[in-house]
Amino acid sequence: MQWNRSEAIGTSSMTCVHCQGIGLRRYMRNRKGSPKPCNCTLRGIFRACLAKFRECAEKPKHLSRATLENCSGQEGYRVWGRKDEEYMADFYLLAKKNLNELDFKIFRFHFLLGADWRMCCRRLNLDRGNFFHAVYNIQQQMGRVYRETRPFALFPLDEYFGGLIQRALPGHVPPATKVIQMPTVSTRKSLRPPLRDLPKAA
Repeated sequence: MQWNRSEAIGTSSMTCVHCQGIGLRRYMRNRKGSPKPCNCTLRGIFRACLAKFRECAEKPKHLSRATLENCSGQEGYRVWGRKDEEYMADFYLLAKKNLNELDFKIFRFHFLLGADWRMCCRRLNLDRGNFFHAVYNIQQQMGRVYRETRPFALFPLDEYFGGLIQRALPGHVPPATKVIQMPTVSTRKSLRPPLRDLPKAA
């Protein structure tokens, strides 16, 4: 995936000493390649997705509603969906799939249940340094996952909640089964309707 400055600068930290607030940086092993997102950008993406998750979870249930969404493709059909519940499920299941056992426990206790570092360290038998080191790694790893998941990424949030549902990836062209050559010259005969016989003159 190609990262550009316009989308990375919005989630970067202005006090970052590595990217100076730009959001992209070139690493020593990749000086000639495309720029990569800075760790502050990935953490900013994770914090934005986490804030949206908490907003969906704390919203009163009577405000959640099913919406009718358009699907792109040849059929052009519509489907019903509950975006808030779908987003919370995607946020949780992507973390469960991509994190190891210890990191997922920290993810659940600290980010989802709101436990502070003292309670997490006491529950998981960690010291303070290792705990915060794991927290930063979780933010960076999941920030990248939430942005680069295909075909439906969780970030940007406006595209997740307001974008079209695509049945295939952009640029995917289904193979043609048969090519029919149309004749260049029309072979159809002109239609000549029968005429009524006129009475002969005497």
